[in-house]
Amino acid sequence: MSGVYGMAPLIRGTLVLLYLALVLPLPALAPAELRPWLIAALPLGLAVVLAISSERVELDQAGLRLRHPSWCRWWLRRGWELRWDQVQGLTPVATSQGGRVFYVRIKGGAAAGTSVLLPQRLEQFDDFLIRFGRYTGLDTSAIGRISPAWTYQLLALLSALMVAAELAAGWALVTGRWAFPPGSGL
Repeated sequence: MSGVYGMAPLIRGTLVLLYLALVLPLPALAPAELRPWLIAALPLGLAVVLAISSERVELDQAGLRLRHPSWCRWWLRRGWELRWDQVQGLTPVATSQGGRVFYVRIKGGAAAGTSVLLPQRLEQFDDFLIRFGRYTGLDTSAIGRISPAWTYQLLALLSALMVAAELAAGWALVTGRWAFPPGSGL
């Protein structure tokens, strides 16, 4: 039985919202000569965020694979593949935010002695862990998400509020209800 797991929608949506919140006001605040470049860069940056957050983890009887969709695979090239017989164990590592990530230690072959990061930002993460544990024989009971859902929910809310405020400010500037202070160069 195989499974395909994408990045959790809450996490992917939060990353996209945060990107928009941080870069949407830049063209309006930039000097006139930079505005066309920033306007052109906005969709390119969004494409990068969407590509990075579109990774898929494929899990079947043969092994575990991390891949990206074909539209961005040719330039990201960050995927990897691991057969079940190569899995030696898991190594927990504490993060600076107080969470834990897990590295899958690899035995045998050219990659022997190396590790890959166990994906922990997946949709249906509990199902992924059950299958991963079943195929490897490793205990996955201590593995959880990197950070609790409320952190992404809070960041998504704050990012959405920033985007809404930026859009409201842009509307007020365009309709003449608000103006930049004299001498600001904007």
